[in-house]
Amino acid sequence: MAPTVKSVLMLGCAGAALCATPAFAQLAESETDYQATGEQARGGLSEIVVTARKREESVQDVPVAVTAISEQVIQNRDITSVEKIAAIAPQFNVGRASNGSGAQLTLRGIGSSSTSIGIEQSVAVVVDGAYYGQGRIINEGFFDLQRVEVLKGPQALFFGKNATAGVISITTNDPGPVPEFIVRGSYEFQAEQYRLAAIASYPLSDTFGIRLAGRYTNQQGGYYTNKAEPFDYTTVDFADLAAGGDGDPLSFTAPPAPREQPQEEEFLGRATLKFEPTDRLTFTLKGSYDINNANNNSWNYVAYRCGLDSGLSQLTGEPCADEFVNYQNNFPAEIAANFPVAKPDGSLFNRYESAAGTLNIVYDADVLQITSVSNYQWTNNKWACACDFQSGPGSNWATEDSSWDAWSQELRFLSQLDGPLNLMVGGLYQNTTRDFDQYIILGNIRNSAAPPGFEYVGTSKTSFTDGETFAVFGQLTFAITDTLELAGGARYTDETKDSFFTQPYNNPALTGIFRPSDAADGLGVITARQHFEDVSPEASLTWKPSRDLLVFGAYKTAYKSGGFSNWGINSQFSPNPQDDLTFEPETAEGFEVGVKSTILDNQLRLNVIAFTYDYSDLQIDFFNSPIFAFQTLTADARTRGVEVEFEYAPYAVEGLNVYGSVNYTDAEYTDFAQAPCYAGQTPAAGCTPISAIAARQNLTGTELSVAPDWTGNLGASYDRDLGVDYKIGFNVDAKYSGNYNPSGFGNPLSRQDSYVTLDAGVRFGAANDRWQIAVLGKNLTNEFYVTGVVDGPSTGGGTGTPGGFPADQLGFGNLPRTVQVELTTRF
Repeated sequence: MAPTVKSVLMLGCAGAALCATPAFAQLAESETDYQATGEQARGGLSEIVVTARKREESVQDVPVAVTAISEQVIQNRDITSVEKIAAIAPQFNVGRASNGSGAQLTLRGIGSSSTSIGIEQSVAVVVDGAYYGQGRIINEGFFDLQRVEVLKGPQALFFGKNATAGVISITTNDPGPVPEFIVRGSYEFQAEQYRLAAIASYPLSDTFGIRLAGRYTNQQGGYYTNKAEPFDYTTVDFADLAAGGDGDPLSFTAPPAPREQPQEEEFLGRATLKFEPTDRLTFTLKGSYDINNANNNSWNYVAYRCGLDSGLSQLTGEPCADEFVNYQNNFPAEIAANFPVAKPDGSLFNRYESAAGTLNIVYDADVLQITSVSNYQWTNNKWACACDFQSGPGSNWATEDSSWDAWSQELRFLSQLDGPLNLMVGGLYQNTTRDFDQYIILGNIRNSAAPPGFEYVGTSKTSFTDGETFAVFGQLTFAITDTLELAGGARYTDETKDSFFTQPYNNPALTGIFRPSDAADGLGVITARQHFEDVSPEASLTWKPSRDLLVFGAYKTAYKSGGFSNWGINSQFSPNPQDDLTFEPETAEGFEVGVKSTILDNQLRLNVIAFTYDYSDLQIDFFNSPIFAFQTLTADARTRGVEVEFEYAPYAVEGLNVYGSVNYTDAEYTDFAQAPCYAGQTPAAGCTPISAIAARQNLTGTELSVAPDWTGNLGASYDRDLGVDYKIGFNVDAKYSGNYNPSGFGNPLSRQDSYVTLDAGVRFGAANDRWQIAVLGKNLTNEFYVTGVVDGPSTGGGTGTPGGFPADQLGFGNLPRTVQVELTTRF
């Protein structure tokens, strides 16, 4: 089925080109400065303003590959999280992970490993102009949005830092000039999810307005089914063994976690104050708070490929399958009762909490615009995890408590001269702090002589990183002629990070694996002071012979800071743990060319973009099982491809939009000759032992993680009035992904087959938008796929030997079919 769909998408675009109606563009990426006449207002394309260059421009006028999603599309398709944005942008993938950074965001085949909390994402998330680099942002709910922009490729100059693969820019709504009150309630059948949102916007005066928005969500059911059964978990006491005893075995029951997962409960709220004392000066202050509770942090981990020929998991003995199913058990309550961070009854959980405040100030004079963005953000994430991800009698559990806070201030000046030259200059300061604590149960071992609360702790970790960033940047634009513009600029970045890591408590039975803080070799406490500097230049040449055509070429570079893997392990087998925990910056350099056009009298938009970028020191995290250590490695890579996008909005059928895309991406390692072998890889499969505890393979020329060659989408929406009192609308959207390997280490067992998902929605309401009822369906084909993978802990073996056998592959699964009924009223 999938190749046929791909062929249809490709043939559809080819046919459009032959008929002089070429192909691609997201529904919301279809805007120009076109001024519609009364006749043209019957249909045709509408405009969306984007801020890809930190100033308001039509999406068709910027020399950047942008998928812009309008407020209407956000509402019609329920785009309420970073994960749901991936349904709109085919080249963007989100892998929800339980541990480490909490996410793997991938765009054009470039992304960051999820297993290290110290790695910031190569795909940066920007909310209301402020940078959010932590993967846990996917836990954040978003609603009452003005627009979302997906900027593809390096974006160093205009978006703070670390945007080597692209930017997801989210803009929330401001108070308007008239009172607005909205109440929206919905019910989703798969997860038995109730959701209620309320929005109140009110102009307190001609110059001052307020907007309050809140949303509460409660799931009575879940997306995944937990099929685990109770089992006995037996521990032995090291202190008793050391005294010559039998270890005083104690057995406890590990009950199944809830059958339906994740049963999320979330509240989020936002308050916005907007003050415009003059028509030149605007203050916008936003404050937000989010709290999200789930009954498991690894609810979407699925054993979808087994390492053994039997097809049974090495962890559970159950079949591996592409299903929305997991096997996970709670802590035994007797162990959890005094275990750090755990719930007394041993329940698995994830608790995410965040607060943020952003102040945007804009002063717009005749010849100069001054903008200031001040931001504070704080997040805390606590969880209790069945950290084998598929539970059994030898299970390991863990808890974690990690916090992040950041202060930032950005100031920029943009000239607005009538002459050919204009200048933008600015600066950024950011101060960050990460605190991290983790407690792990493993090896069926306890220690009755341990400090209170640590009897069942096998090892614990404590780490922090304090960071400070200074950056200055500038861009000069030169209008060579009325239609030809040259722009060039650069960003200078100076970063310092001070980090600390130790394992303050280890069960004595495990100190042969985990280096204690008072280790005799002096390596029990790891500190690092890292200093990084970078200059990232970029230049673009744009030719706009008419308002309906833009041709551009761009040279771009980008930089993502090095850092410290706070989530790592200080292994006794590692001769230099500091090298395991620290990693170098990631940089990108390359070119992009494109044509953006609007034809057929503003009925058809066609964008064609080609790109090639080289990445140096791409940051890749790896669990080295022979030495029991996480290691952040670096490799060189390249991504290149072609994107074709279209949207057609005919005058002949008012309210109809047809849109789609075909994208080809070739993303591969260009230098990874000393890559680690995947678990169980044999010499016949390319794994070469280099020591008793190390083996290597050559991955040069191998595809990157989550990098399908072909992706695309095809959809249509239709809205029309029914008489003078009512209106109706619908949309149907298909997304295609070719096959890809979610493993960054070439494991053929991990491969995800190609797939197609189908979303649809229908809505009916009052012509004046006073009320509306809608039905929204997502993944109606109930397609299962994974967007990231880890080896099953304690599975696989014999790496580098002829007898090697692979580990079970545990994938980060997507959401199943969901159908939601939604009622909206405005008054």
